Amino acid sequence: MPKFVEPIAIKGIVRWGMLAGTLTAIVGCGGLPKSEAQTGQQQANAGPASVDVAIARALPLQQPVEYTGTTQPYRQVSLRSQVEGTVLDLAVDVGDRVTQGQTVGQLNDAVLAAAVVEAEAEVAARQADVAEANAEVSTAQTQVEDQRLRLQQTRSDLARLELLFREGAIAAQAVETARTAAGTAQQALRSAEAQVRTRRQAVTAIQRRVIAQRAIVAQEKERQSQTQLTSPVTGSVLERVTEPGNLAQPGSEILKLGDFSRVKVVVQVSERELGSLRVGQPVQVRLDAFPQKAIAGRIARISPAADPTSRLIPIEVIIPNSDESIGSGLLARVNFAQQQLTRVVVPETALQTDKDRRSRSPSSGDAQAADRPSPTQGNIFTIAQGEKPTVSARPVTLGKRLDGKVEVVSGLGVGDRFVSRSSKALKNGDPVKLSSISEGQQKQVKSKK
Repeated sequence: MPKFVEPIAIKGIVRWGMLAGTLTAIVGCGGLPKSEAQTGQQQANAGPASVDVAIARALPLQQPVEYTGTTQPYRQVSLRSQVEGTVLDLAVDVGDRVTQGQTVGQLNDAVLAAAVVEAEAEVAARQADVAEANAEVSTAQTQVEDQRLRLQQTRSDLARLELLFREGAIAAQAVETARTAAGTAQQALRSAEAQVRTRRQAVTAIQRRVIAQRAIVAQEKERQSQTQLTSPVTGSVLERVTEPGNLAQPGSEILKLGDFSRVKVVVQVSERELGSLRVGQPVQVRLDAFPQKAIAGRIARISPAADPTSRLIPIEVIIPNSDESIGSGLLARVNFAQQQLTRVVVPETALQTDKDRRSRSPSSGDAQAADRPSPTQGNIFTIAQGEKPTVSARPVTLGKRLDGKVEVVSGLGVGDRFVSRSSKALKNGDPVKLSSISEGQQKQVKSKK
């Protein structure tokens, strides 16, 4: 058996050797020399770099925190009945615009109208009493004049009799009788004057009763006027609580009205943000109903009491609504951050700094690069105008960094076109090829079409 195995093994080895040589020859014929491959790579690197171009804009470095709330009318008023009566008519419905003083409904006023007539009749009766009392005052004054004349007469008689008595012409008894008559006349005059004062006081009391009765008439007329329902505010009807035919009691709600000249939004903030908020502070409000519109508002009130469970403080924000396009119940997003959009924000991939150059050098270590502080100076490549786009290195001063973005304090203006990403390292003056996703490139492609 061994004599037959050896020739077979040798033949297998020879066949595998011939197959390997054939494959080597085939691969060698299809491949390129090493020098030719390096030349092709250099030619590829020699072409212009493909770059993404962006337009510099002033943006917030950090997305501000938004608080959600619901829009409410600046004032919400319940129109209630102040008197009892059947609702005869309601001239408005939900969503209708109303103005202050506009008649919106009517109650039955028959009972109140009868009360007004009765009160006016009572005024007329009291005025008749005043006239009668004035007549009595006139009579009493006449009596006073009569008594005054009588007193003058008795005094003249007394003076004449005293003269005759001194001359011895009459007896003393006649003088005493004259004196008694003069005293009686004086007493009668005083009594008549007191009667006049009493009559005048009676007239004053009756006149006051007339004034009081007139007040009752005005009150009844006011009650009658309250059967005409008028809007206390300028706004819109939020709800129609009752319907014609229902009996309205004093205090019964008829309509709910809202003043939408301004809109109120109440949000809840934590106690940590409370120190940075103040009444009158401007805020920015966005509504999901109008996503493209940013509304400038202000803080109207800060509640002095936090919710005992959530520890959140209610903040009331007022926003203008002159055209009354904003209704009630809309979702509002309130941003309290006072953003000053005066600095350009660019991605960190657009920067070339000393740190970046050192990190690309073989001598720099990763640990040393991590220990260095963020650089405040760097370069940004902008697109130079010309027939073929080229880049121009521009030194810039940097600010804060966050989430892959960095502020440019100076060196790059709003509207400048800069390279946000490049396929390879760039140098000042290098030609570049703008990618299809570059800003402004899409417009140029469409215009060519």
